[in-house]
Amino acid sequence: MQSPDLIAVVTTIQAPTQAVAALVATLTPIKAPLLIVGDAKGPLAWNLPGSELLSLKAQLSLGFRLPGLLPVGHYSRKNVGYLVAMQRQPATIYETDDDNAPLAGFRRRDLTVSARCASPGLWSNVYSYFTDWPIWPRGFPLQRIHDGALAASTPETLSQVDAPIQQGLANGSPDVDAVWRLVLDREITFRNDPSVVVPPGTWCPFNSQTTWWWPVAFPLLYLPSHCSFRMTDIWRSFVAQRCLWEFGAGVVFHAPEVVQQRNAHVLLRDFEDEIPGYLSNERLVSILGELSLASGPASVGSNLFRCYEALVGHGFLSSAEMPLVEAWLRDLEAFPSVGSSR
Repeated sequence: MQSPDLIAVVTTIQAPTQAVAALVATLTPIKAPLLIVGDAKGPLAWNLPGSELLSLKAQLSLGFRLPGLLPVGHYSRKNVGYLVAMQRQPATIYETDDDNAPLAGFRRRDLTVSARCASPGLWSNVYSYFTDWPIWPRGFPLQRIHDGALAASTPETLSQVDAPIQQGLANGSPDVDAVWRLVLDREITFRNDPSVVVPPGTWCPFNSQTTWWWPVAFPLLYLPSHCSFRMTDIWRSFVAQRCLWEFGAGVVFHAPEVVQQRNAHVLLRDFEDEIPGYLSNERLVSILGELSLASGPASVGSNLFRCYEALVGHGFLSSAEMPLVEAWLRDLEAFPSVGSSR
């Protein structure tokens, strides 16, 4: 069987939403299947041609080590979708959520892109390259909001870069923290300006809402389980960036490619789940930045392990995380197209 060019992954407990139906309608003409990762609460049934449901029961019968170790009722079950996608050896994996609908012009991304380079520094608020409104991505340190990090320069020069992780922005209800929603909430439409690459040595959180991955970065898809729902993809993003730096790559951010039709949230609950990040994200990236990692893309798996070892050692994650990381890397050993695991 020919390997697919693209596989998309979503996790949900709902019946097909309008956003998921719109995504399937966009993916079907390019023959890109959508994997739906379910959980204990559902979906109980699924009937949407062009998509495939991985129920909790089905996840546990796949023969992988990780699914039986993952907690039930946690976003990290999306890891199972990544494993199934990688097993089918796609050229690209696209991940999104069940409340993001593709905008007109949505297209399959290429590894090599034309992008502006974000101004170097410890942090870069990429949203500021696409809007003048005061807004920052979830995971951006609150103490950096007023220190000039929001005032992005707008370099004119575009360069060709290879970017094995690429993040699209979302119009409507973009991915922001609970503080922004509680204080400044409004609908946002970002400008369709050129893409931006965040260079090695500069941090910017990215999320799992509309994100593209290529094989050398597939091991970095791993979502940690022993942290809150609001931190799992943000802390993953910091680990992924740190590992990308070891082969000279940075994350690319694109102008909006989806509109978020946001599911219902309890903002104070979101705020509570984000407190570990508000208090600790700067310390976390400092610890990751000081790690001595191996250079080159072949070391991506071992570097991932070192990063999570450090986060456990410094108390960000419990020691229960490491058996899951080990199971993930063992599962990846069966996939020849994926970067070296350990």
